[in-house]
Amino acid sequence: MLTRRAILAGMAAMAAGPGTAASGLQLLMVRRRGCVYCAQWDREIAPVYGRHPEGRAAPLLMVDLDGPWPDGLALARQPWLTPTFILLRGGIEMVRVEGYPGRERFFGVLRDMLAEAAG
Repeated sequence: MLTRRAILAGMAAMAAGPGTAASGLQLLMVRRRGCVYCAQWDREIAPVYGRHPEGRAAPLLMVDLDGPWPDGLALARQPWLTPTFILLRGGIEMVRVEGYPGRERFFGVLRDMLAEAAG
């Protein structure tokens, strides 16, 4: 049975066309000025994010909690906790994790998010 999320993801993939990245995934990081966990993520993960396979599979897009927000996002609900990590496919929310799980767990959590979005 098709879910609303699967239908929207399929429509986004068709609209994206053949010239886009194969997965069409992005990781949206919602942050807030003064957030100590965002600063911790900046120190521990940001310098290596793009070198990890998970980082290459889902390029990072950062947004402040108060905006401005990119046009065309379809989120399940407005984030309120920072940091919030939202895996997007074509601007449509697939999976969300609220809070920073720490240096040791971050890429494992992101792997799980990518697997959930693929399934």
